[in-house]
Amino acid sequence: MLVLSAGAQEKDSFTPMPLDSGFGKLDISEPSTPPDEIIKKFAAKETEFREALNHYTYRRFARVQTLDDDNKVDGEWYQVDDVTFDPTGRRMEKTVFAPENTLQRVIMSPSDLQDIQKGYPFVLTTEEIAQYNLKYVGRQKVDEVDCFAFDVAPKQIEKNKRYFLGRIWVDASELQIVVTNGRMVPDDTRKNHEDLHPPFMTWRQQVDGHYWFPVYTKGEGVLHFAGGSYTASQDVHIRDTIKYADYKRFGSTIKIIYEGQDITQNGQQQQAQPGQQQKQPPAKPQQ
Repeated sequence: MLVLSAGAQEKDSFTPMPLDSGFGKLDISEPSTPPDEIIKKFAAKETEFREALNHYTYRRFARVQTLDDDNKVDGEWYQVDDVTFDPTGRRMEKTVFAPENTLQRVIMSPSDLQDIQKGYPFVLTTEEIAQYNLKYVGRQKVDEVDCFAFDVAPKQIEKNKRYFLGRIWVDASELQIVVTNGRMVPDDTRKNHEDLHPPFMTWRQQVDGHYWFPVYTKGEGVLHFAGGSYTASQDVHIRDTIKYADYKRFGSTIKIIYEGQDITQNGQQQQAQPGQQQKQPPAKPQQ
């Protein structure tokens, strides 16, 4: 998020999104399975999920708002995109609705769009996990889902790349991420180039009976812009809301692999079959 505006960021601290009553007490005792083994297994599952997700179409509703001192919306950017495939089968995004942008105190930056497209629906694969330090912090229930909680931080920041910094909750039985709480980094704090971003939470839900798909993201915070040569310092209250809906598998020749098994046929329906028990999604805030 840009204002028309301090040195390079040395330390990164932020207040994460608050946890609601759906998060139980954190059990900090050591797990029966070594944390390194849990990390290895869930990264493998996340790799499977990334591959499966690449064969789904869905619709994304993205809303970015600024709020005044009375907590009333005084500007909004809203866009609806279909994430789909072109006739050659190549992944593409098509904007289907985009009313006039009324944001006045900030402008959408390329990193804002990148976070909406790739950062908020955070996936941590075996290949990507080498870029992060993970620390096991305990076991915690998220609604009725028993989870392992890990703090995640990038080992180093490479130029022009975005990273997740925060905490993830991993389903203890399915070994997939179900909730993400943190922020995409780095921020650009250089004078006249400030580009700041709020903390966010993303919730996933089982929509095909096998994988946890992102369904809702909420980000909110007050961004402190120091100002520049031609702009005054200001605090801007930002709220992001992203919904992901209408997941549909693309084509009929794709094989979806789950735990080493081809589940393409028995996973064709998004909803659970009658009589089939499906895990409840983690709680998410009401709008």
